[in-house]
Amino acid sequence: MTRQKIFRIVVQICRFALAALFLFTAGAKIAIAKAFATNVGELLTSSGFSAPRWMWPVTVAVIVVEIITATLLLISSKVRVGALLAGLLLVGFAGIALYYVYVLHGEALECGCFGGIIASQLGVATSLRNLALLIPVLIVFFGYRRRATYAAVDIGAPDAPEAVAAEAR
Repeated sequence: MTRQKIFRIVVQICRFALAALFLFTAGAKIAIAKAFATNVGELLTSSGFSAPRWMWPVTVAVIVVEIITATLLLISSKVRVGALLAGLLLVGFAGIALYYVYVLHGEALECGCFGGIIASQLGVATSLRNLALLIPVLIVFFGYRRRATYAAVDIGAPDAPEAVAAEAR
């Protein structure tokens, strides 16, 4: 197996793993929607926003954007857009975690990123995990090449011997 073929396999594994990750996290958030919305509300309150007004719209927006990201990663013609959106989400989530801990000096807050399945608190560990997930995002973004689709009719090169012979008749 050539390096190029192995790299294509790695790109596909990263692509589908990221899609699965975002679908899993969206599903986990849906499973604990009320608790996740409460965490979002607490984060919004400490940031100076009105939690009762914004906690549900932000909660729904996060879940919907994660589902859209996973869907884009699964559609061949939109993989790079999905990877870009995944990268933006991961950087944004890492930034929010660091902002909450170091700028707002917030107390330990369960982020609910993976629902109740995997405990994860906002902070450096969460940020590092999200930034480490940028590696497969970059592999997908820069490594994904959609296979060219060819027309059903092969027009051939105009200077091909058959074309020259046909023109001479």
